[in-house]
Amino acid sequence: MTGLCVVPARRHGRELLRVTAPSGRTLAWYDREDARVTVLSTPDTDAVLAALDPHLYGRVTIGPPPVPTAGDLARLALHPDDDLAPNRPGEALRIALERDPDPPRRLRADPRRAALAAEESTGAALEALEPGGWHVLHSVPLPGGDRIPHLAIGPAGPFVVCAVPARGRRVRIADPEVTVGRSTPRPLLGTVRSLAERAAQALTTHVTPVLAPCGASAVTGAPADRGVRVLRDGELAVLAREGGVLKPTEVAALYAAARDRTLWRHL
Repeated sequence: MTGLCVVPARRHGRELLRVTAPSGRTLAWYDREDARVTVLSTPDTDAVLAALDPHLYGRVTIGPPPVPTAGDLARLALHPDDDLAPNRPGEALRIALERDPDPPRRLRADPRRAALAAEESTGAALEALEPGGWHVLHSVPLPGGDRIPHLAIGPAGPFVVCAVPARGRRVRIADPEVTVGRSTPRPLLGTVRSLAERAAQALTTHVTPVLAPCGASAVTGAPADRGVRVLRDGELAVLAREGGVLKPTEVAALYAAARDRTLWRHL
């Protein structure tokens, strides 16, 4: 990969260098204070190190930050207003429906109801992974009014999961667009990729994007080879059977960081 840019950045009060692709996608962070390079996409490691070479001094560690100890995690106890763990699946949609309920005699069903049902079904499927060492956050708020519907962190790594309401309808994928039944195609694959990239910046580790058509009668087509997975809500259990990428302590550390609302405020 050529054309990589190295730009100064500030994250969580630390001065860092950020390596970006020509598209603007973040590939890695270099923390000079810790002499640590965190690469978000393993295949790009050689290109990232080549771009950073003029800025590296002495011995440099490649990998995520050290896992906090139990004492470190205890000191990170969150204020209730900043803890995202209590969020229910579809929390943002629930609040929107409470503030602005649909009229009782509406001719067509409020699409927010179908979206909420899809997030509840997908959230329940992800929470079923928790006995296997997984942690799940729902409705993670991002700047600009965006949100991550579901963030699942487990032995197979972190995943951003976006539910698509498709009950009884066929889903057709022509990357980046997704068509549900006879509805207008929407660039949902681009959306889930963008959310995963923002999550990767916050967590400083690779995050896999997942599109979850909920209740679809069939799914045809496939995303281009850019890392997006398409799993129906009934297929999400496959994540529990995948090979381990993270140790239990690493899962716990990522979850402890992710549940803090302040982590997501400066993306």
